[in-house]
Amino acid sequence: MTTSMLPTDAPSVVAPRSKSAGGGLGRYILVRFLLIFPTIFILVTLVFLLMRTIGDPITAALGGRLTADQLQERIHEAGYDRPVLVQYFEYLGQVFTGNFGNTISDNRPVTEVLLTYGGATLELAFYALVVAFIVGIPLGMLAAYFRDRLPDAVLRIFAILCYATPVFFAGMLLKLVFSVWLGWLPVAGRASTRTELAMQTADVHTGIYLIDAIASGSSAAIGDVLAHAVLPGIALGLLTAGVFLRLVRTNVIGTLSTDYVEAARSRGVSEARLVRKHAYKPALIPIITVIGLQIALLLGGAVLTETTFEWKGLGFQLASYLAARDFVAVQGIVALLAVIVAVTNFIVDIIAALIDPRVRY
Repeated sequence: MTTSMLPTDAPSVVAPRSKSAGGGLGRYILVRFLLIFPTIFILVTLVFLLMRTIGDPITAALGGRLTADQLQERIHEAGYDRPVLVQYFEYLGQVFTGNFGNTISDNRPVTEVLLTYGGATLELAFYALVVAFIVGIPLGMLAAYFRDRLPDAVLRIFAILCYATPVFFAGMLLKLVFSVWLGWLPVAGRASTRTELAMQTADVHTGIYLIDAIASGSSAAIGDVLAHAVLPGIALGLLTAGVFLRLVRTNVIGTLSTDYVEAARSRGVSEARLVRKHAYKPALIPIITVIGLQIALLLGGAVLTETTFEWKGLGFQLASYLAARDFVAVQGIVALLAVIVAVTNFIVDIIAALIDPRVRY
């Protein structure tokens, strides 16, 4: 009986090792995390240099209120008569240790200003994002469902108006209609005086009024805080809602033309179900990827929104310090906003990578 055997020197077939998905994700997260630092560094550097192009902060803020000798004495004490390069490296050292200096106009530590008013800006950005999601995503799906028909045309015009209308103009229009004419909502501020006094007695003080109102245990305080947040949130949120509407519409239409959707359509699945079940989730991936950019847009729009509604956050203070030419305070506020934008983009990139496996380096 003969037996067939393989030769001992026959080459063995080894399956190629596939790249670990976890390794790709880990490398992607590491790279995105490391990119935070040059982003912040570049923004802080640009702000510092731009502030110095028009002179030292002491002269800019107090030039008309001090004599020449007093002005030179203040400049020398603050070190603004030294070379710009020396000032720059000293400023970087202070920033890395969390010391942003003192404001010139009211002599307050910049870190105190950031801690006092930062919560208000984050709260306003949160309300604006809620409005953007509630308005932009459903209307974008509706526009895709009625593609190239009258509702689609109306919604596209609405989207253009949302992101083309200046925030301060939208805010003034909302105040005129809902506060002055109808009297439904407060005209300005973050809460009434009674609510602010009630929140001061609570054990929790975060600077975010909604959290503080909930901690106070007063339903009236919660309702008052939310009532004050409606108009600023809508004014700022519509700016992003228009972008979301166009993105969702475009991506839902693209998804509806894919093979698996066509197969479902051939099986008799209704168009409404196709939009709601099959095209909805893929259309959200581009929304997630642009949230980081929209956060930067919201923080920029917060300056005008907070000024319009007297919402005393970082945007409101930034406008005040710019008017006072207090560039020390401006540098500190812009540096914090740069950190917020960079960290937010990092978090959004991680979420996008977890949702969409195609997002890898």
